[in-house]
Amino acid sequence: MMRADHATVAWDAPKKRWLVRIQIGGEVIKRPAPNAGRDADEQALREAAIQTAKDEGYELAPSGVTIAR
Repeated sequence: MMRADHATVAWDAPKKRWLVRIQIGGEVIKRPAPNAGRDADEQALREAAIQTAKDEGYELAPSGVTIAR
């Protein structure tokens, strides 16, 4: 499994959902965070980012996830 550089989770106001951006070198993968409501805590968002990366075939360390509120 390849390792992702880092990920950012940010609220997408127009679509009213959290968006996970996974950075792998020069490539960026954007996916909505599944089952994460507006009031989700940082741990839930971090886990959503890690799971999303895993679903895409990448490893992501919890320290590599940034939450932008």
